[in-house]
Amino acid sequence: MSQSAEASDGPPERAPAPKITVEDLSNPPGPSPPSPQPHTSACAASEQVASVVDETSPSSTSSFEIIDMDAVLPAYEPVQPHWFYWRRADAKDSWLPFSREDSQKLEEAFTAGGKEEVVVATEGERYDVKLTERKRYAVYWEQAPSEVRRCTWFFKGDKDSRYMPYPEDFSEALEDAYMIAVTLDEWKRKLEFPSGETVILHNPKLIMQYQPITLQDEWVSAPSEQTRPRTVKRGIENIAVEIPDGEPETVDHLVFMVHGIGPACDLRFRSIIQCVNDFRSASLNLLNTHFKKAQDEQRIGRVEFLPVNWHSALHGDATGVDEDIQRITLPSISRLRHFTNDTLLDLFFYNSPTYCQTIVDTVASEVNRLHQLFLQRHPRFAGAVSVAGHSLGSLILFDLLTNQKTSPGDASGQQGTVNGAPGPPDFKSLEEALQTMGLEEYLAVLKEEQMDLDSLALCSESDLKDLGIPLGPRKKMLSFTRRRRILERCRFPPSRSAGGACLSWPPACRRAGRRRGLPDGPPSVAAGHHTVLRHLSITSAVDYEYFDVGIGQVSINYPQLAFQPQTFFAFGSPIGMFLTVRGLKRIDPNYSFPTCKSFYNIYHPFDPVAYRIEPMIVSDVEIEPMLIPHHKGRKRMHLEPPPENAEGVKAEEAESLQETQREEQNIRIGMLNGGRRIDYVLQEKPIESFNEYLFAIQSHLCYWESEDTALLLLKEIYEKLGVVFEQSQP
Repeated sequence: MSQSAEASDGPPERAPAPKITVEDLSNPPGPSPPSPQPHTSACAASEQVASVVDETSPSSTSSFEIIDMDAVLPAYEPVQPHWFYWRRADAKDSWLPFSREDSQKLEEAFTAGGKEEVVVATEGERYDVKLTERKRYAVYWEQAPSEVRRCTWFFKGDKDSRYMPYPEDFSEALEDAYMIAVTLDEWKRKLEFPSGETVILHNPKLIMQYQPITLQDEWVSAPSEQTRPRTVKRGIENIAVEIPDGEPETVDHLVFMVHGIGPACDLRFRSIIQCVNDFRSASLNLLNTHFKKAQDEQRIGRVEFLPVNWHSALHGDATGVDEDIQRITLPSISRLRHFTNDTLLDLFFYNSPTYCQTIVDTVASEVNRLHQLFLQRHPRFAGAVSVAGHSLGSLILFDLLTNQKTSPGDASGQQGTVNGAPGPPDFKSLEEALQTMGLEEYLAVLKEEQMDLDSLALCSESDLKDLGIPLGPRKKMLSFTRRRRILERCRFPPSRSAGGACLSWPPACRRAGRRRGLPDGPPSVAAGHHTVLRHLSITSAVDYEYFDVGIGQVSINYPQLAFQPQTFFAFGSPIGMFLTVRGLKRIDPNYSFPTCKSFYNIYHPFDPVAYRIEPMIVSDVEIEPMLIPHHKGRKRMHLEPPPENAEGVKAEEAESLQETQREEQNIRIGMLNGGRRIDYVLQEKPIESFNEYLFAIQSHLCYWESEDTALLLLKEIYEKLGVVFEQSQP
């Protein structure tokens, strides 16, 4: 997949400065005035004006005798330049303007001059412009450099939708001719370029460019009889172009956004870079409308969103997986098979121990790299960091956050463990084990039954229930004994194959041993290494990583992030489904990520990939997901309650519905989101409600352009900073 949001090839190289002949169409019999040369200085241009005046025909109204040069020269005002950059998208070339602030920075650096290369940071410091080279470089991701221009003159053809800037040397030639025409107040001037183009300055408001006459049109003599001319405009203020608003310099919060399967993130097959750009733009617009007071008081800046790309690392030359898959791919229905290989296979790769490790390593290393680079470019940044994932990207982040360590001390104790997660230590007594589990109060009950660690391991759930031990403590004891039993099996394997491999080790142990170079088992006991299971097993009656139950999660080493995320946002996430098929039937309400205390599961109601999380925590009560408000402060039209009738029944129903929503919002749903609600559902558009199946795929890809989603993120981020958003009026 291309890493670039723009094409890898730039526009054509600049042509040499043209030599221009100038013809005064208002006075055909007389001699043509001299041609202003490109790159002419103001002083030289003034001399040219004087020369033109001296050679003016006596019959002209602009004769030297009646012109006061001091009065004419001030009428000319230099054009105000604006800086643009080139982009190719959807097989079309376009020139886009920098913001006024960025353009001013570029112009100031250009005016300062100097022979050394000057680098100017633009667009929220996500791009650097090398001024002398006239190139724009991406900072955080791989992207081919794009050309930059200092633009003063623009043209638009009859079929063009927007004005395009001329090359700088061409613009300078036009500006010189314009200066002479304004100074002398002589128009209908004709400029002929060596390439064949002709520009006629009819008057200050009407300037046209004519294309070269084609071979089949050699009989055409007048420019007006040629193909349709281009309209020429001077200065950005005379063309219809939307100049983007500059971004606040202060960054309040940083969000890393991880994509899902495949290289494309929406129906237009755009990359994660382009989609995150849209999401960032939407958030900036919402800050202007919903946080205007805080902005005016300079209490807030902006939120930075950076894309995290892992697909290219998996499908690049480093792994060779694409080449291997291509050798076994059938030749029929090639386009569909290519789509499958490039997109759907990512789901299978994530369930492969080899490629799952590649994916997780890539995501973590890329996030850490971006985080370090961001801090280098924003040394004053003091805000928090969050993560967001779409589709499979949310599952990757979920597994990463599940396996984070709360302190460097935890990470140092990873020797001899699967995934670097410490397992239960060796306990010499039942009392010590109960203290570790926080269940000392049940020691007397177990001692009365003459229990020790070995006899506790033989107890079933019904046995513990008969002793009067409640459900929660029972589950903890059973989970503890199950992990201890697996640990013992790894330490003292009952049988080995001829090659010395343990035949009855659990699959997780065998895989961990192979990673350490053993034939088919864990490290030797003499080396002091143990293989154990992760702590997440306490959240369910089954072990999260135990392969004999459900599908299970592959056994890999999870890297650590360089920061502790404030919030985890999941868009269109299959987390609930994956946890279920792994055998995780229920999430303990007391469970939370080790380093991240907030979690939002955001989805569209018609998204075929999205699943809920709350029913896995609160299984005995049916709770509707939280309805995400429309960013304009109301429900969508088709979801609004009907108008009130004579009896006021509809008004009562609407009030009752609002009361129910307020009550559901206050329900405590475990600790994954600090006791707050987790599942948040978007409101479908009126047209989507007519056919759920028709808009299913689109619903899974809608989050990047969803203003409602962006506003939910901003509300969560700024609430933690003590800033309340302003409700927009419909």
